[in-house]
Amino acid sequence: MEEFTNELKVPKDRVAVIIGKGGKIKQDIEAKTNVILDIDSEEGTVMISGKDAVAVFTCMDIIKAIARGFNPEIAYRLLKIDYVLELINIPDFVKSKDQIARLKGRVIGKDGKARACIEELTETSISVYGKTIALIGHADYISLARKAVESLLNGSPHSNVYRWLEKQRKIIKRREFEDDPSRFLKTD
Repeated sequence: MEEFTNELKVPKDRVAVIIGKGGKIKQDIEAKTNVILDIDSEEGTVMISGKDAVAVFTCMDIIKAIARGFNPEIAYRLLKIDYVLELINIPDFVKSKDQIARLKGRVIGKDGKARACIEELTETSISVYGKTIALIGHADYISLARKAVESLLNGSPHSNVYRWLEKQRKIIKRREFEDDPSRFLKTD
């Protein structure tokens, strides 16, 4: 049977999180995805190998998510069908490197309010780490979160972004209700 492998470079300060205390996180990832991880802490590389290409690909996303600042519990959401990881490269939105911190601040907001609002309205999780913004969420909502973050990075006022998100969320909820109204009925 063919074996699939892939290698990822991760920030050295995130290697310990991928391994976990006593190797627990590494073991959990291997068990949940049925792959083997070979982690080189000196180089910051993770070699993923397994017999199932989809499992290797899923594991790559989990490792990328942890490497981009998510805690493992949030990264494990990528094991669910229809959950995806999106990465936004902040330097793509700046003219000079000194603008990166300002743009990170726009996405996070005062006391984390902007990030929390986008997370709530899109049912996603957002991590701002290094020069990237990572998003984890259901495929139906991840594109909304991405567009909201990109709008903030492009200078749109926060209030306009929130208003747009609220409108889009209502449209999606209405569509979900029309597709399956029984999901919204309360049962005691």
